[in-house]
Formats: sequence, C-alpha cells, structure tokens
Amino acid sequence: MECISKRSLEHCTCTYAACDKRGSCCKCVVYHREKGEIPGCFFSPEGERTYDRSIASLILDRSC
Repeated sequence: MECISKRSLEHCTCTYAACDKRGSCCKCVVYHREKGEIPGCFFSPEGERTYDRSIASLILDRSC
C-alpha cells in the first residue's frame, strides 16, 4: 500500500532528529512494526524521550 499522507513534521512528536522517517507516519509505523516496536507518538513526552519503543515500555509509560 502506498503512503498517501503528506510529510508533516508539525504534528510529529518524535524527538529523534536524525530519523529519516520523522514526519512520515506510514514509514514510521512500518519501520517500528517490523521491529516489534511502538512508534514514539504513542508515548507520553517523557516516555518518548527514553527512545525505548518496546511494548513493555509503553505499558509502563501509560500506567503512570
């Protein structure tokens, strides 16, 4: 499936500036899904900054 969204950094909450997928949600989701991870935008701002994209980290982040 082709990604039809426009690249949008204004809504991207990922702070990993070196990532070439920042602002491109389709590419980001595919990348993290293939690695068994969750994209940073699902985390709180504090949780996102840890760069731990594991499911366990998301559960801990969201249980606070």
